[in-house]
Amino acid sequence: MVTTEDRARIAVLGRIPDVGLSRLREAGHVWAWERDEPIPGEVRDEQLAIADAAVTLLTNVVDAGFLSAAPRLKVVANVAVGFNNIDVAACAERGVLVTNTPGVLTDATADLAMALILMVTRRLAEGERLIRSGQPWQWGMFMMLGTGLQGRRLGIVGMGAIGQALARRAQAFDMEVVYHSRRPVAPELEAPSDARWVALDELLSSSDVVSVSCPYNAETHHLIDAAALGRMRATAYLVNTARGPIVHERALADALRAGVIAGAALDVYEHEPAVDPGLVDLDNVVLVPHLGSATHATRDAMAMLAARNVAAVLAGEPPLTPVG
Repeated sequence: MVTTEDRARIAVLGRIPDVGLSRLREAGHVWAWERDEPIPGEVRDEQLAIADAAVTLLTNVVDAGFLSAAPRLKVVANVAVGFNNIDVAACAERGVLVTNTPGVLTDATADLAMALILMVTRRLAEGERLIRSGQPWQWGMFMMLGTGLQGRRLGIVGMGAIGQALARRAQAFDMEVVYHSRRPVAPELEAPSDARWVALDELLSSSDVVSVSCPYNAETHHLIDAAALGRMRATAYLVNTARGPIVHERALADALRAGVIAGAALDVYEHEPAVDPGLVDLDNVVLVPHLGSATHATRDAMAMLAARNVAAVLAGEPPLTPVG
């Protein structure tokens, strides 16, 4: 008979939906941090010392110190599509598998990107702030004029699954779609949105909206800096739903204040959860708190995929969505 002591031990280092916890309990003995605030280091290390698997959120840093505290660890299951919070090479050196949750959050994130495009180009957040402020207002022909999307060019930086999903949504608004990635995607992936590959400089200088959907790594750190912003049109808008450090936040604040570009909409931040103070008081920027995957169904699906990855590894099977 298998006792509690014989079962694999799984440390869940951040609060996840119950559906994921239920699946994990089928695979082993689960200890879960069920508060919204970050787990204290000493509590984390106490659980890692006996853990065979760790379920992490993007706020958990998996580095050499983390791994040293976890001598039994077989797998780190990140409940996110990005994994810049994990030292994947260090995990590989120790024989620890890393998994993520791609696919299940594609539509939710693309929906949010499209929503941010509409919010910033039509000045919706600015209008809502006006109503909530209690200031008197009256409809007029020239009140809060924004920019329509029909016939405008959307430039997508990073044509992965989320970029492709955003391109399809943009086509419904009669936008022309161009994109930049390391190499062009297959023609059948371009076809649904009539998207075409262009060099990054051309994308920046010719697009009416630039949307960032690429992964974050050393090559994309501050990809959108002062020089990149300077190549954009003065009437253009920047949207970021990928990772904060891809955009140089202070340079963006300066560009918005100086009128280098017309506006920006951000879901992610360079030093999250902190936001550059230079952005907060600007009317031509929309700021939301990392809501890209924030639907009930999407978060449930992310937690379930992470749990299934853990269960597979602990059963001696290949993970469903390995990193690397």
